[in-house]
Amino acid sequence: MDHTKDTTFTSLIRLRMGAHDAHYAGHLVDGARMLQLFGDVATELLIRSDGDEGLFVAYESVEFLAPVRAGDYIEAEGRIVAMGKTSRKMVFEARKVISAAHVPGQPSACDVLPEPVVVCRASGTCVVPAACQRTPGQAN
Repeated sequence: MDHTKDTTFTSLIRLRMGAHDAHYAGHLVDGARMLQLFGDVATELLIRSDGDEGLFVAYESVEFLAPVRAGDYIEAEGRIVAMGKTSRKMVFEARKVISAAHVPGQPSACDVLPEPVVVCRASGTCVVPAACQRTPGQAN
């Protein structure tokens, strides 16, 4: 399987951070939750590129840029930027697109942000063993 030609694989997921995601005072969500989302994005990328979930082996960089709180909607996006024989280098970005609003007497208030707020960026490497690589969508 020649992986040197196409590195245009991308993945985007969007979900709401719930009360169960809040770990700190002020309903603050642990930064590790963004890494969990990036792991899910990476898994989809590997399935799309190789037909296998592969393994996440390392983060090269992680930047936490803004707080995330319960009630916020987060988009996590990733793309493959380089493909070796078994390695896949990826970049990730998480953005807050809806924020829980703090309106007295209206605990369910939320604001659609005029521009997404980047809350986390990362880059990492995943591996799909050569024996596990197959054409996506290939039936067994």
